[in-house]
Amino acid sequence: MSSSTSNTPTTDMDTTTSAQPSKSRINLLGMSQDKLGEFFKELGEKPFRVQQVMKWIHHEGVQNFDEMTNLSKVLRAKLNECAEVREPEVTLEKISKDGTRKWLVKVENGSCVETVFIPQGKRGTLCISSQVGCALDCSFCSTGKQGFSANLSTAEIVGQVRMAIRSLKETEPERQRAVSNVVFMGMGEPLLNFDNVVDAVSLIMDDLGYGISKRRVTVSTAGVVPALYKLAEVSDVSLAVSLHAPTDELRNELVPINRKYPIEQLMEACQHYLAGLGEHRAITIEYTLMDGINDKPEHACQLAELLKDLECKINLIPFNPFPGSGYKTVTDENLETFQRILYKKGCRIMVRTTRGEDIDAACGQLVGKFNDRTGRSARHQRRLEANKINVLPLKHEAPNSPVHSSERPS
Repeated sequence: MSSSTSNTPTTDMDTTTSAQPSKSRINLLGMSQDKLGEFFKELGEKPFRVQQVMKWIHHEGVQNFDEMTNLSKVLRAKLNECAEVREPEVTLEKISKDGTRKWLVKVENGSCVETVFIPQGKRGTLCISSQVGCALDCSFCSTGKQGFSANLSTAEIVGQVRMAIRSLKETEPERQRAVSNVVFMGMGEPLLNFDNVVDAVSLIMDDLGYGISKRRVTVSTAGVVPALYKLAEVSDVSLAVSLHAPTDELRNELVPINRKYPIEQLMEACQHYLAGLGEHRAITIEYTLMDGINDKPEHACQLAELLKDLECKINLIPFNPFPGSGYKTVTDENLETFQRILYKKGCRIMVRTTRGEDIDAACGQLVGKFNDRTGRSARHQRRLEANKINVLPLKHEAPNSPVHSSERPS
Protein backbone atom coordinates (compact mmCIF):
# COMPACT_ATOMS: atom_id res chain seq x y z
CA MET A 1 0.00 0.00 0.00
CA SER A 2 1.10 3.52 -0.65
CA SER A 3 2.06 5.40 2.48
CA SER A 4 2.54 9.07 3.19
CA THR A 5 6.03 10.50 3.09
CA SER A 6 7.83 10.35 6.40
CA ASN A 7 9.99 13.06 7.94
CA THR A 8 12.70 10.47 8.56
CA PRO A 9 15.86 11.82 6.92
CA THR A 10 17.30 10.08 3.91
CA THR A 11 21.00 9.82 3.20
CA ASP A 12 22.70 11.59 0.29
CA MET A 13 26.19 10.71 -0.84
CA ASP A 14 27.97 12.57 -3.64
CA THR A 15 30.12 10.11 -5.55
CA THR A 16 32.61 10.12 -8.38
CA THR A 17 33.18 6.49 -9.19
CA SER A 18 34.23 6.35 -12.83
CA ALA A 19 36.96 7.73 -15.00
CA GLN A 20 36.30 10.22 -17.76
CA PRO A 21 35.57 8.58 -21.13
CA SER A 22 38.32 8.33 -23.71
CA LYS A 23 37.14 8.99 -27.26
CA SER A 24 39.82 6.70 -28.72
CA ARG A 25 39.25 3.67 -26.48
CA ILE A 26 36.64 0.93 -26.82
CA ASN A 27 34.57 0.25 -23.70
CA LEU A 28 34.58 -3.52 -23.16
CA LEU A 29 31.85 -3.38 -20.51
CA GLY A 30 29.00 -3.68 -23.01
CA MET A 31 30.52 -6.39 -25.20
CA SER A 32 28.90 -9.82 -25.43
CA GLN A 33 30.98 -12.98 -25.82
CA ASP A 34 30.64 -12.83 -29.61
CA LYS A 35 31.59 -9.17 -29.88
CA LEU A 36 34.49 -9.56 -27.48
CA GLY A 37 35.62 -12.57 -29.51
CA GLU A 38 35.72 -10.42 -32.67
CA PHE A 39 37.62 -7.75 -30.76
CA PHE A 40 40.33 -10.17 -29.64
CA LYS A 41 40.51 -11.74 -33.09
CA GLU A 42 41.35 -8.30 -34.50
CA LEU A 43 44.09 -8.03 -31.87
CA GLY A 44 45.49 -11.40 -32.99
CA GLU A 45 44.57 -13.06 -29.67
CA LYS A 46 43.18 -16.54 -29.01
CA PRO A 47 39.45 -17.11 -28.22
CA PHE A 48 40.13 -18.15 -24.63
CA ARG A 49 40.93 -14.51 -23.82
CA VAL A 50 37.19 -13.79 -23.97
CA GLN A 51 36.46 -15.97 -20.95
CA GLN A 52 39.39 -14.56 -18.99
CA VAL A 53 38.52 -10.92 -19.57
CA MET A 54 34.77 -11.33 -19.04
CA LYS A 55 35.41 -12.95 -15.65
CA TRP A 56 37.68 -10.09 -14.63
CA ILE A 57 35.17 -7.45 -15.73
CA HIS A 58 31.87 -8.94 -14.56
CA HIS A 59 32.78 -11.45 -11.83
CA GLU A 60 35.70 -9.70 -10.17
CA GLY A 61 34.68 -6.13 -10.93
CA VAL A 62 38.21 -5.24 -12.09
CA GLN A 63 38.57 -2.06 -14.11
CA ASN A 64 42.36 -1.83 -14.54
CA PHE A 65 43.84 -4.19 -17.15
CA ASP A 66 47.12 -4.31 -15.19
CA GLU A 67 45.24 -6.17 -12.44
CA MET A 68 44.18 -8.93 -14.86
CA THR A 69 47.13 -11.08 -13.87
CA ASN A 70 46.48 -14.12 -16.10
CA LEU A 71 46.81 -11.95 -19.21
CA SER A 72 50.23 -11.56 -20.77
CA LYS A 73 52.08 -8.28 -20.28
CA VAL A 74 51.95 -7.72 -24.04
CA LEU A 75 48.15 -8.09 -24.11
CA ARG A 76 47.72 -5.85 -21.08
CA ALA A 77 49.78 -3.19 -22.84
CA LYS A 78 47.62 -3.53 -25.98
CA LEU A 79 44.42 -3.21 -23.95
CA ASN A 80 45.68 -0.14 -22.13
CA GLU A 81 46.26 1.52 -25.49
CA CYS A 82 42.95 0.73 -27.21
CA ALA A 83 40.35 -0.30 -24.62
CA GLU A 84 38.88 0.51 -21.22
CA VAL A 85 36.30 -0.73 -18.71
CA ARG A 86 34.12 2.23 -17.80
CA GLU A 87 30.94 2.37 -15.77
CA PRO A 88 28.59 5.34 -15.92
CA GLU A 89 29.49 7.86 -13.24
CA VAL A 90 27.46 7.90 -10.01
CA THR A 91 26.90 11.50 -9.01
CA LEU A 92 24.52 10.96 -6.09
CA GLU A 93 23.22 8.12 -3.95
CA LYS A 94 20.15 8.31 -1.73
CA ILE A 95 19.03 5.78 0.85
CA SER A 96 15.39 5.51 1.92
CA LYS A 97 14.22 4.77 5.43
CA ASP A 98 13.05 1.37 4.13
CA GLY A 99 16.51 0.49 2.76
CA THR A 100 15.77 1.28 -0.88
CA ARG A 101 18.72 2.87 -2.65
CA LYS A 102 18.61 5.26 -5.60
CA TRP A 103 21.60 6.30 -7.66
CA LEU A 104 21.72 9.26 -10.01
CA VAL A 105 23.94 8.01 -12.83
CA LYS A 106 25.69 10.27 -15.33
CA VAL A 107 25.99 8.80 -18.82
CA GLU A 108 28.33 9.69 -21.66
CA ASN A 109 26.37 12.57 -23.18
CA GLY A 110 26.27 14.34 -19.80
CA SER A 111 22.67 13.43 -18.99
CA CYS A 112 21.64 11.61 -15.83
CA VAL A 113 19.33 8.63 -15.30
CA GLU A 114 18.21 6.84 -12.16
CA THR A 115 18.82 3.30 -10.92
CA VAL A 116 16.99 1.84 -7.91
CA PHE A 117 17.80 -1.12 -5.65
CA ILE A 118 14.94 -2.59 -3.59
CA PRO A 119 16.18 -4.94 -0.83
CA GLN A 120 14.33 -8.13 0.02
CA GLY A 121 16.06 -9.83 2.94
CA LYS A 122 19.61 -10.68 1.90
CA ARG A 123 18.77 -10.28 -1.78
CA GLY A 124 16.95 -7.71 -3.83
CA THR A 125 15.70 -6.30 -7.11
CA LEU A 126 17.61 -3.80 -9.22
CA CYS A 127 15.47 -1.51 -11.39
CA ILE A 128 17.55 -0.17 -14.28
CA SER A 129 16.99 2.47 -16.96
CA SER A 130 17.26 1.89 -20.71
CA GLN A 131 16.75 5.43 -22.05
CA VAL A 132 17.48 8.99 -20.99
CA GLY A 133 13.89 9.99 -20.33
CA CYS A 134 11.12 8.21 -22.20
CA ALA A 135 9.84 8.57 -25.74
CA LEU A 136 6.33 7.61 -24.61
CA ASP A 137 4.04 9.87 -22.58
CA CYS A 138 1.93 7.76 -20.26
CA SER A 139 -0.28 10.25 -18.46
CA PHE A 140 0.38 8.93 -14.93
CA CYS A 141 4.18 8.62 -15.17
CA SER A 142 6.50 11.33 -13.88
CA THR A 143 9.37 10.04 -16.02
CA GLY A 144 7.35 10.52 -19.20
CA LYS A 145 6.65 14.16 -18.37
CA GLN A 146 10.39 14.87 -18.57
CA GLY A 147 10.47 14.05 -22.28
CA PHE A 148 13.22 12.12 -24.09
CA SER A 149 16.88 12.69 -24.87
CA ALA A 150 18.68 9.50 -25.97
CA ASN A 151 19.01 5.73 -25.85
CA LEU A 152 21.51 4.26 -23.42
CA SER A 153 24.34 2.16 -24.83
CA THR A 154 24.71 -1.48 -23.81
CA ALA A 155 27.66 -0.50 -21.60
CA GLU A 156 25.56 2.18 -19.87
CA ILE A 157 22.79 -0.33 -19.19
CA VAL A 158 25.06 -3.14 -17.99
CA GLY A 159 27.14 -0.58 -16.12
CA GLN A 160 24.21 0.10 -13.81
CA VAL A 161 24.21 -3.57 -12.79
CA ARG A 162 27.97 -3.67 -12.27
CA MET A 163 27.92 -0.41 -10.32
CA ALA A 164 25.12 -1.56 -8.02
CA ILE A 165 26.73 -4.92 -7.27
CA ARG A 166 30.07 -3.28 -6.52
CA SER A 167 28.49 -0.57 -4.38
CA LEU A 168 26.44 -3.06 -2.36
CA LYS A 169 29.50 -5.24 -1.75
CA GLU A 170 31.25 -2.20 -0.30
CA THR A 171 28.37 -0.90 1.82
CA GLU A 172 26.48 -4.09 2.70
CA PRO A 173 29.04 -6.93 2.59
CA GLU A 174 26.74 -9.22 4.57
CA ARG A 175 24.54 -9.70 1.51
CA GLN A 176 25.42 -12.99 -0.21
CA ARG A 177 24.03 -12.02 -3.61
CA ALA A 178 22.48 -8.62 -3.24
CA VAL A 179 21.16 -8.31 -6.80
CA SER A 180 19.05 -11.42 -7.37
CA ASN A 181 16.60 -9.84 -9.85
CA VAL A 182 17.01 -7.22 -12.57
CA VAL A 183 14.00 -5.42 -14.03
CA PHE A 184 14.02 -3.02 -16.98
CA MET A 185 11.43 -0.80 -15.31
CA GLY A 186 13.45 2.36 -14.80
CA MET A 187 13.50 5.31 -17.14
CA GLY A 188 12.56 4.60 -20.75
CA GLU A 189 10.68 2.12 -22.94
CA PRO A 190 13.13 -0.79 -23.32
CA LEU A 191 11.76 -2.05 -26.63
CA LEU A 192 12.39 1.33 -28.25
CA ASN A 193 16.11 0.76 -27.55
CA PHE A 194 15.87 -2.78 -28.85
CA ASP A 195 19.38 -3.80 -29.88
CA ASN A 196 21.17 -2.34 -26.86
CA VAL A 197 18.60 -3.78 -24.44
CA VAL A 198 18.80 -7.25 -26.01
CA ASP A 199 22.61 -7.19 -25.78
CA ALA A 200 22.40 -6.03 -22.16
CA VAL A 201 19.90 -8.78 -21.29
CA SER A 202 22.23 -11.34 -22.84
CA LEU A 203 25.16 -10.13 -20.74
CA ILE A 204 23.13 -10.00 -17.54
CA MET A 205 21.99 -13.62 -18.04
CA ASP A 206 25.34 -14.93 -19.39
CA ASP A 207 27.28 -17.12 -16.94
CA LEU A 208 30.38 -15.14 -17.87
CA GLY A 209 28.43 -11.97 -17.20
CA TYR A 210 26.19 -11.79 -14.14
CA GLY A 211 24.57 -15.22 -14.38
CA ILE A 212 21.08 -14.09 -13.41
CA SER A 213 18.35 -16.53 -14.46
CA LYS A 214 16.01 -15.68 -17.33
CA ARG A 215 13.18 -16.01 -14.81
CA ARG A 216 14.73 -13.22 -12.74
CA VAL A 217 15.47 -10.76 -15.54
CA THR A 218 12.36 -8.90 -16.70
CA VAL A 219 11.88 -6.53 -19.62
CA SER A 220 8.85 -4.28 -19.26
CA THR A 221 7.02 -2.71 -22.18
CA ALA A 222 4.05 -0.39 -22.61
CA GLY A 223 3.12 -2.34 -25.73
CA VAL A 224 5.49 -1.84 -28.67
CA VAL A 225 3.90 -4.71 -30.55
CA PRO A 226 6.32 -5.17 -33.50
CA ALA A 227 9.29 -5.21 -31.11
CA LEU A 228 7.54 -7.84 -28.98
CA TYR A 229 7.44 -10.21 -31.94
CA LYS A 230 11.07 -9.42 -32.67
CA LEU A 231 12.03 -10.06 -29.04
CA ALA A 232 10.42 -13.50 -29.21
CA GLU A 233 12.86 -14.40 -31.99
CA VAL A 234 16.01 -13.63 -30.00
CA SER A 235 15.28 -14.01 -26.28
CA ASP A 236 13.22 -15.80 -23.64
CA VAL A 237 13.72 -13.16 -20.96
CA SER A 238 10.75 -12.67 -18.63
CA LEU A 239 8.20 -10.13 -19.84
CA ALA A 240 6.07 -7.53 -18.07
CA VAL A 241 3.39 -5.56 -19.89
CA SER A 242 2.27 -2.16 -18.60
CA LEU A 243 -1.46 -2.48 -19.30
CA HIS A 244 -3.16 -0.15 -16.77
CA ALA A 245 -6.58 -0.30 -18.42
CA PRO A 246 -8.89 -3.10 -19.64
CA THR A 247 -10.44 -1.24 -22.60
CA ASP A 248 -9.05 0.69 -25.57
CA GLU A 249 -11.11 3.76 -24.72
CA LEU A 250 -9.50 4.13 -21.31
CA ARG A 251 -6.05 2.90 -22.29
CA ASN A 252 -5.88 5.43 -25.13
CA GLU A 253 -6.01 8.14 -22.45
CA LEU A 254 -3.53 6.56 -20.05
CA VAL A 255 -1.06 4.89 -22.43
CA PRO A 256 -1.06 6.80 -25.74
CA ILE A 257 0.86 4.10 -27.66
CA ASN A 258 -2.37 2.10 -27.43
CA ARG A 259 -3.77 4.29 -30.22
CA LYS A 260 -1.17 2.74 -32.53
CA TYR A 261 -1.18 -0.79 -31.08
CA PRO A 262 -4.59 -1.45 -29.44
CA ILE A 263 -5.22 -4.03 -26.78
CA GLU A 264 -6.28 -6.82 -29.16
CA GLN A 265 -2.97 -6.61 -31.03
CA LEU A 266 -1.06 -6.43 -27.75
CA MET A 267 -2.76 -9.54 -26.36
CA GLU A 268 -1.98 -11.45 -29.58
CA ALA A 269 1.68 -10.44 -29.27
CA CYS A 270 1.71 -11.55 -25.63
CA GLN A 271 0.30 -14.96 -26.53
CA HIS A 272 2.95 -15.30 -29.24
CA TYR A 273 5.73 -14.38 -26.82
CA LEU A 274 4.39 -16.69 -24.13
CA ALA A 275 4.38 -19.61 -26.57
CA GLY A 276 8.15 -19.39 -26.79
CA LEU A 277 8.81 -19.33 -23.05
CA GLY A 278 8.09 -22.98 -22.30
CA GLU A 279 6.14 -24.51 -19.44
CA HIS A 280 5.61 -22.89 -16.05
CA ARG A 281 6.29 -19.36 -17.37
CA ALA A 282 3.89 -16.45 -17.19
CA ILE A 283 3.74 -12.83 -18.29
CA THR A 284 3.38 -10.14 -15.64
CA ILE A 285 0.59 -7.64 -16.27
CA GLU A 286 1.25 -4.32 -14.55
CA TYR A 287 -1.83 -2.35 -13.57
CA THR A 288 -1.44 1.01 -11.80
CA LEU A 289 -4.58 1.84 -9.83
CA MET A 290 -5.78 5.46 -9.75
CA ASP A 291 -8.70 6.68 -7.72
CA GLY A 292 -11.87 6.95 -9.79
CA ILE A 293 -10.03 6.32 -13.07
CA ASN A 294 -9.40 2.58 -13.50
CA ASP A 295 -10.16 1.13 -10.05
CA LYS A 296 -13.91 0.47 -10.28
CA PRO A 297 -15.51 -2.99 -9.96
CA GLU A 298 -16.45 -2.95 -13.65
CA HIS A 299 -12.80 -2.40 -14.53
CA ALA A 300 -11.82 -5.44 -12.48
CA CYS A 301 -14.43 -7.56 -14.26
CA GLN A 302 -13.29 -6.30 -17.67
CA LEU A 303 -9.66 -7.00 -16.79
CA ALA A 304 -10.42 -10.57 -15.69
CA GLU A 305 -12.34 -11.20 -18.92
CA LEU A 306 -9.54 -9.74 -21.05
CA LEU A 307 -6.85 -11.89 -19.43
CA LYS A 308 -8.79 -15.13 -18.94
CA ASP A 309 -6.91 -16.97 -21.72
CA LEU A 310 -3.46 -15.51 -21.02
CA GLU A 311 -1.10 -17.27 -18.61
CA CYS A 312 -0.24 -14.30 -16.47
CA LYS A 313 -0.01 -12.80 -13.03
CA ILE A 314 -1.43 -9.35 -12.35
CA ASN A 315 0.69 -6.87 -10.43
CA LEU A 316 -1.56 -4.23 -8.87
CA ILE A 317 0.36 -1.00 -8.25
CA PRO A 318 -1.08 1.85 -6.17
CA PHE A 319 -0.43 5.09 -8.05
CA ASN A 320 2.43 7.19 -6.68
CA PRO A 321 1.41 10.88 -6.94
CA PHE A 322 3.64 13.62 -8.36
CA PRO A 323 2.95 17.35 -8.87
CA GLY A 324 0.54 18.10 -11.67
CA SER A 325 -0.37 14.51 -12.47
CA GLY A 326 -4.08 15.11 -11.86
CA TYR A 327 -4.46 11.62 -10.38
CA LYS A 328 -4.86 10.29 -6.84
CA THR A 329 -3.78 6.95 -5.47
CA VAL A 330 -6.37 4.22 -5.09
CA THR A 331 -8.14 4.04 -1.72
CA ASP A 332 -7.61 1.01 0.51
CA GLU A 333 -11.26 0.07 0.10
CA ASN A 334 -11.19 0.19 -3.71
CA LEU A 335 -7.92 -1.73 -3.86
CA GLU A 336 -9.32 -4.50 -1.67
CA THR A 337 -12.52 -4.67 -3.72
CA PHE A 338 -10.58 -4.76 -7.00
CA GLN A 339 -8.29 -7.46 -5.67
CA ARG A 340 -11.21 -9.54 -4.33
CA ILE A 341 -13.05 -9.47 -7.67
CA LEU A 342 -9.96 -10.63 -9.57
CA TYR A 343 -9.31 -13.37 -7.02
CA LYS A 344 -12.87 -14.69 -7.28
CA LYS A 345 -12.49 -14.83 -11.04
CA GLY A 346 -9.42 -17.02 -10.73
CA CYS A 347 -6.71 -14.45 -11.44
CA ARG A 348 -3.23 -14.63 -9.94
CA ILE A 349 -2.63 -11.33 -8.16
CA MET A 350 0.18 -9.48 -6.43
CA VAL A 351 -0.02 -6.05 -4.83
CA ARG A 352 3.18 -4.07 -5.15
CA THR A 353 4.21 -2.48 -1.88
CA THR A 354 5.37 1.09 -2.41
CA ARG A 355 9.10 1.33 -1.64
CA GLY A 356 11.44 4.30 -1.64
CA GLU A 357 8.65 6.86 -1.81
CA ASP A 358 10.52 9.26 0.49
CA ILE A 359 13.37 9.52 -2.05
CA ASP A 360 11.13 9.54 -5.16
CA ALA A 361 12.23 6.01 -6.07
CA ALA A 362 8.76 4.48 -6.26
CA CYS A 363 7.16 3.20 -9.45
CA GLY A 364 6.52 6.04 -11.93
CA GLN A 365 8.52 8.60 -9.92
CA LEU A 366 11.96 8.31 -11.54
CA VAL A 367 13.24 11.60 -12.94
CA GLY A 368 16.68 12.18 -14.44
CA LYS A 369 18.55 15.30 -15.54
CA PHE A 370 18.79 15.92 -19.29
CA ASN A 371 17.90 18.16 -22.20
CA ASP A 372 14.50 17.11 -23.52
CA ARG A 373 14.50 16.74 -27.31
CA THR A 374 10.71 16.53 -27.49
CA GLY A 375 9.68 19.76 -25.76
CA ARG A 376 7.35 17.73 -23.54
CA SER A 377 9.02 18.79 -20.30
CA ALA A 378 8.57 22.49 -21.13
CA ARG A 379 4.92 21.95 -22.06
CA HIS A 380 4.31 20.11 -18.79
CA GLN A 381 5.99 22.91 -16.84
CA ARG A 382 3.85 25.57 -18.57
CA ARG A 383 0.73 23.59 -17.72
CA LEU A 384 1.76 23.41 -14.07
CA GLU A 385 2.43 27.14 -13.98
CA ALA A 386 -0.89 27.90 -15.67
CA ASN A 387 -2.67 25.87 -13.01
CA LYS A 388 -0.54 27.47 -10.25
CA ILE A 389 0.89 24.15 -9.15
CA ASN A 390 4.12 24.55 -7.19
CA VAL A 391 6.81 22.07 -8.12
CA LEU A 392 9.43 21.34 -5.49
CA PRO A 393 13.06 20.80 -6.53
CA LEU A 394 13.90 17.24 -7.51
CA LYS A 395 14.81 15.26 -4.43
CA HIS A 396 18.20 14.33 -5.83
CA GLU A 397 18.95 18.08 -5.92
CA ALA A 398 17.18 18.92 -2.63
CA PRO A 399 19.17 22.03 -1.62
CA ASN A 400 17.17 22.71 1.54
CA SER A 401 16.00 19.28 2.63
CA PRO A 402 16.97 17.79 6.02
CA VAL A 403 19.54 15.28 4.77
CA HIS A 404 23.10 14.39 5.65
CA SER A 405 25.62 14.91 2.85
CA SER A 406 29.09 13.45 2.84
CA GLU A 407 31.86 13.04 0.31
CA ARG A 408 32.61 9.51 -0.71
CA PRO A 409 36.11 8.68 -1.99
CA SER A 410 36.31 7.55 -5.58
